[in-house]
Amino acid sequence: MYLLRVNMHTGSISKEPVEEDLIYLGGRGLSSKLIARDVPAHIEPLGNNNKLILAPGLLTGTSVPSSGRLSIGAKSPLTGTIKESNVGGTAGQRLARFGIKAIIIEEKPVDNSWYVLHVNSEKIELLPADYLAGKGNYDTAKELRKRYGDKVSIVSIGPAGESCFSAATVAVTNIEGNSSRHAGRGGMGAVMGSKQLKAIIVAKPDSTASLAPQQPERYKKAIKRFALALKSHPTTGKVLPTYGTTTLVKMVNELGALPTRNYSSGQFERAEEISGDTFLNLISQRGGRTGHACHPGCVIKCSNVFNSSEGEYVTSGLEYETIGMLGANCGISSLDVIAKADRLCDDLGLDTVETGAAIGIAMEAGILNFGDGEAMLSLIREVGKGTIMGRLLGHGSVITGKVLGVNRVPAVKGQSMAAYDPRTLKGVGVTYATSPMGADHTGGNGLGGDVDPLKPEGQIEYSIKFQEAAAYFDSLGLCWFTRAPILGDLTLVTEIANSLFGTDWGPEDIVNIGKMVMRFEKDFNKRAGFNESHDRLPEFMLTEKNRPHETVFDVSAPEMAKLFSKNT
Repeated sequence: MYLLRVNMHTGSISKEPVEEDLIYLGGRGLSSKLIARDVPAHIEPLGNNNKLILAPGLLTGTSVPSSGRLSIGAKSPLTGTIKESNVGGTAGQRLARFGIKAIIIEEKPVDNSWYVLHVNSEKIELLPADYLAGKGNYDTAKELRKRYGDKVSIVSIGPAGESCFSAATVAVTNIEGNSSRHAGRGGMGAVMGSKQLKAIIVAKPDSTASLAPQQPERYKKAIKRFALALKSHPTTGKVLPTYGTTTLVKMVNELGALPTRNYSSGQFERAEEISGDTFLNLISQRGGRTGHACHPGCVIKCSNVFNSSEGEYVTSGLEYETIGMLGANCGISSLDVIAKADRLCDDLGLDTVETGAAIGIAMEAGILNFGDGEAMLSLIREVGKGTIMGRLLGHGSVITGKVLGVNRVPAVKGQSMAAYDPRTLKGVGVTYATSPMGADHTGGNGLGGDVDPLKPEGQIEYSIKFQEAAAYFDSLGLCWFTRAPILGDLTLVTEIANSLFGTDWGPEDIVNIGKMVMRFEKDFNKRAGFNESHDRLPEFMLTEKNRPHETVFDVSAPEMAKLFSKNT
């Protein structure tokens, strides 16, 4: 295994040995360690001194089920904090199987030309790519597959990333070659765009795995046991393969936590029209597909293929957060409109969560009406045109709120909340407030825990548990949904790791990975100027009651600071 360093200023590419203290780090753990160590905390995120890190998880590239995750990290242009954005698709596994521990993209070219990085078994090189400038992610992938073969995996940015918009994503192609998997949160696409790197092309490796287990028979048994646990658990074995995350629409709406019309209510009166049951019916009628894997080796298969009424492909991976933020949060009750918006965002390279929040704010400002789906689609298209409104939207919810004079902005540290109202789900609210990466549900959304979500008691401990878990899952390269069986039995992971690496880890060692990662991240943020005063939800959520429960977020800020300081 080696670190691949790519200097965009000189064009040099070097392979570096993995230092001893990095050997058992992967994914988020590795990206956060490298950023905290090597990136000065006060630098400009889109300047010359930021680094973009692409790190496969510690188990990525092996035969461990649902372990194909890739972490993409940098200092965020959206939040100013450290950031890791996690993504599926096929690139993570391939990079690991080439022996690449992480790709470090640094500095900026001397000119305004665009480049692609081509990774294959014969040579790794930077190549000119001005012919891709302005193209969406789907056309970029299509063009690169035409040039380099239809088996390549593509990591790319769309026009939003080229324009360095703060809500820009990094796209990764799925099994079918569609640019539908996204490192969505924190503006990693803008950092990649600032480096003038349009895409990374990853060939199919010659070998199927990069790491031989130290104890092969024990490893086989551990893999079999883990796969069985995933298939036999009702969430990972039945619900997610059938509905994907769309099953959450009805549940979260019934809890009173589904953001509706810019977080003015926790229930959407037309939620049934965008629910998992409606979604499944449309999929069945139109020849779409559920139980779809975003990368080889996924046994959960929570992804999907959503077709139009004419049976034509629209998008794959239509997820709850997208439906919640581009749907209920904007008063939209048409899955067809939401799917079109998802496809537009994927092609432009925009975070659907941040975009849905920004559009909800624009609707509150009267720029367009709540429920007007066609106007929403037109507004998203403005991003690709580079108009003033498009640029506003591309920079996310906080900037949109400031410019349009809307004070009710559901964001923390510059990043919008996802589709879970923290006045009802208070543990999620603690995570939004205290996560090192802004209001990020991927930093530890433990929806379904055993603490009463409406009461403040126990929410801090609940959030700490799930934030630490998210950090070690992202570091291992495991899909967050594998937590369903794992959190009840961490030996499922330790047995795999010990037989693979020859270690002697116990459950506490896995948890300590999460604790360590959060220390890296909080230390970086402290040096960047963040402190306890930034660990706050927006004021309106402390005073404005959420319907139907008439609750506010009332977890004590001093208690959050005290307990998090003690634990991390």
